[in-house]
Amino acid sequence: MRVVHVAGGLMMALALAGCQRTSSMDSVNTQQNIQPLEAQPIGTVSSSQLPDPTTDTSGQFPEKPTTDTAMATGTGVAGDTAAAAAGLEVKKEAMVGNWKVANGASSCDMFLTLTNLGSGSRGGTRGCAGELTAMGSWEVAGKQVVLKDRNGSAIARLYKTADTQFNGTTNSGQPVSLSR
Repeated sequence: MRVVHVAGGLMMALALAGCQRTSSMDSVNTQQNIQPLEAQPIGTVSSSQLPDPTTDTSGQFPEKPTTDTAMATGTGVAGDTAAAAAGLEVKKEAMVGNWKVANGASSCDMFLTLTNLGSGSRGGTRGCAGELTAMGSWEVAGKQVVLKDRNGSAIARLYKTADTQFNGTTNSGQPVSLSR
C-alpha cells in the first residue's frame, strides 16, 4: 500500500514539473522586423460554360469504363477471359488471412488484411520470388482478385476456382495459385 502512495506521489511531482514555465522562450524576440508582402498584379479572369461530358463528340473526354476497373475485364493477360467466365464469386472478407502461394516452381506465404492502402487493402508476401516479392496491396474487382505492388500497379490477377483455391497469372505470365 505504501509503494502505491510513493509511486502516485512521484508521478504527481513529475506531472507538475512538466507544467513549470521555463525562461528559455522569454529571450526570443517574436516581433522581429517582418515586412508585409507587396501586392502582385494578377491576370484577367474569364468564365465560360464547360461542355457536357455525356454528350461530348469532340473526343475531349474518354469513354466511360464498362466495369469497376479496367483490370476486371480480364484482357490484361492471355487466358484471363476464360478464367473470368468460369470464376466463382469472391467476397473480400473471405480473403483475409494467410495463404499458401505456388508461383511457378516456388512456394511462399501471402498475408491479406482489410487495412486500407491506396485503392486496395494491405497485403504482403514472405519467401516469394519474382514479381510477388513487391506485393504490397490487393483488391477484389468483380470476380477477380488483383495483387498490386507497393506503387499500386497490378502484378497478378487471380480467379476463385474452389472454396479455398485461387488461380491466375502474374504480369509476366507466370502461373500463380493461392490455397489454404
